[in-house]
Formats: sequence, C-alpha cells, structure tokens
Amino acid sequence: MTTNVDVVVIGGGQAGLAAGYYLRRAGHRFVILDDQERPGGAWPHMWSSLHLFSPAEFASLPGWPMPRWPDGFPPARHVVDYLTAYETRYGLPIERPVRVQAVRRDGPDLLVDTDRGQWRARRVISATGTWQRPFLPSYPGINVFTGRQLHTVDYRSAAEFTGSDVVVVGGGNSAAQLVAEISTTARTIWVTNRPPRFLPDGVDGRALFELASRRAVALAAGRTDPGGIAALGDIVMVPEVLAARERGVLTALPMFDRLTVDGIAWGERHQRADVVVWATGFRPALAHLRPLRLRDHTGTVPVAGTRALKEPRLHLLGYGDWTGPGSATLLGVGRTAKAAVADLDLDLDLDTRPA
Repeated sequence: MTTNVDVVVIGGGQAGLAAGYYLRRAGHRFVILDDQERPGGAWPHMWSSLHLFSPAEFASLPGWPMPRWPDGFPPARHVVDYLTAYETRYGLPIERPVRVQAVRRDGPDLLVDTDRGQWRARRVISATGTWQRPFLPSYPGINVFTGRQLHTVDYRSAAEFTGSDVVVVGGGNSAAQLVAEISTTARTIWVTNRPPRFLPDGVDGRALFELASRRAVALAAGRTDPGGIAALGDIVMVPEVLAARERGVLTALPMFDRLTVDGIAWGERHQRADVVVWATGFRPALAHLRPLRLRDHTGTVPVAGTRALKEPRLHLLGYGDWTGPGSATLLGVGRTAKAAVADLDLDLDLDTRPA
C-alpha cells in the first residue's frame, strides 16, 4: 500500500517535531515516521542523571516553551515529558514504530520504503539524528582487552561500577559528566586526545547558541570569522562538573597508546582497568538515504542550508552545525526547521503553478 503526502519527515525526535510544527502551520499534508516505541527521540535512552546545559526556558521547541524546572538544569526525563506533551499539543501526525528502510527517486516524487508500507512524497525531511550511530574508534588492543567496554549509549548509572577501575575516553561534555558521576563510586581515570577545554563558569547552552548564530550571520555576510563555540571551549560547567572540579577529579591524562589484556598502556607505563567507557561521539544516521547516492568524495552530504545539493527534494535537519547553527540542540533546531519548511513552501508553490 502506498500513501501519498506532500512531505514525509523521517524521525520523531526534537528535529522532527520542530519540522512538524512548521509543516502543520503551513497547512501541508505530511506524516512523521518514527522508529521508536515511545515519544522523545533519543532522550528516553539517555542515562537518568543527564541534565541539559541550559535552563528549561532556553531549551524549547517553537511555539511552546518547555515548562520550568525548579532546581537548576532540567534532567532528561523532563525533556521526555515535554516532547511527549508537545506531540499532543500540536496534534502532529506521527506513525510509530515505523522503520524507514530506504528513500528512492520515482519521477517527480520520492518514495519512502518502510516496514509498514510505502509513502510517496513530493519532499522529504530527514531528521534521524545521530544517537543510533555511536562512534567507537578502532584502537590498538581493542580486541585484546578482557574487561568491559561500553559506549555512552550503553551507560545507565555509576552504581554498576562501584569499586571498579574505570577509564573514560573523550574530551567533550558527555565525557566530563561521566567522569563527574562515575568517580563518586569507582576509581576513575580520564583520558583525552588533547587537554580538555572548559568553558567559563556560567556559560550555558543559550550563550553557545547565540555565539554560533552570530558566527553564521557574519560568515553569510562575508565578514571576518569571529570564531565560534570552539574558540571558548568544549565543556559546559554544569553543576555536576563544577562539583567534580571541586573534588579534584577533572584532571585528564593523554590518550593511551593501546589497550592491554587487563588495562591501558602508555609506552612502558601500564594502568589496570576493569571498564573502558568510550565517550567518543556519534555519526549521522543516514543509511536510509543510500539509494540516493548523496555523499561526495569526503564522505559527507553536501547541503545548501538544509537542502541536499544532489537531491533538492530532500532536506536534512538536526544533524549538527552543517545543517544549521545549533540544529542538533533543542533551542537551535526551531530556527533551522522554520527555514527548511519555508524552503519547502517555495518549492511546493512553484510545483503547483499552472504551466
């Protein structure tokens, strides 16, 4: 069975919901296909102690502010509750669980093949994010180590590591938060490729988004690059990380040379470890777009704004700054979604004009 719509949105997380808000407001016939069993995108899978980098009022999708959290930065469960209520508030047409298998060209349309049938669309917005593609580096000795290895996606709580020797690998926010938490129950070592760079105290996600936006405006206007978020640092000093700094546990060691049977090593120096936690990031989940052959020689999908250059009927939303400043954040994705849907509006208007 094939269902015809104007737009298919692939992914029902924060980016998909932001797109749905603007599609609904524009009056398009659309559907959001989500492969999860419940609302919230990646957020229900986060570890329970994870907190946002911004107050709730600065972490909202378009149209409706996230309800305030009374005690500092909101936890992941508050985000899940908000996204669940957001779907209902705006009556977004979400089908779940639906696993999209492929997007293919078919004349003037795009066909979206799924495990629950086929959708034919004039435009497709891919908003699948990165959570389903954790990046685990190929590192010397990774298959020799006999202890436990896990990625950020597998982490649940520090309690499971009580009394263990744990190595956390990575220099970003997730790594710093994991070090802060795991070090309360286990002997913890933090290793990074380069010395970690901490943002000034008090700089949160709102300030980072504003900085990224100013940089995007300056570059678009042809002005000198003022420097982006990377010029300030990488790690937001949320309360848990600040507390870890006070405890003196945020000192990182250089990246080890190799894993051994029972630990890690730098040259002749050896450190025993029971667990290695890889906080090494993610890659865009784009396997469903393979039939379109969009990647260039660098392995990336070239875009103009959010529009794929090799397939202008497709927009990519929420994968990172390459699809819009701050577009992988709750606060930033709304602006990019609005621009993407406005671009769709122009396309669809042109398509329906008399010859």
